[in-house]
Amino acid sequence: MSDVQSKLAQLKATAEKQLTDCGVSNIDHEKLDGYVNSLKTMVDNKDAVLVSGLDASELETVRRNFVEKKLGVTDKDKAMAAITSVVDKMSGIKMKNRPAFYYLVSEALS
Repeated sequence: MSDVQSKLAQLKATAEKQLTDCGVSNIDHEKLDGYVNSLKTMVDNKDAVLVSGLDASELETVRRNFVEKKLGVTDKDKAMAAITSVVDKMSGIKMKNRPAFYYLVSEALS
């Protein structure tokens, strides 16, 4: 297994644990793999693989680049409500894994 593949596998394992900790019992692995693989070129960048729930500009970036561009949700209030609910749900997790965060946001919006 290459170094990148190893890091992506660790990223996914962390995401699975955080999702389980947040009460997700039936993880859609295909969806999660998509979020993990989207970070393939940035897996060494700690800021790229984590989400800061306290940084308003970071949450706006998640809204704009993930919720709007990837999920197609253009309603800002609806998007921020979903993001805020995920921040609350993951409040006990200090280092919020980006694939887990995206997974929970997509679930909150579905």
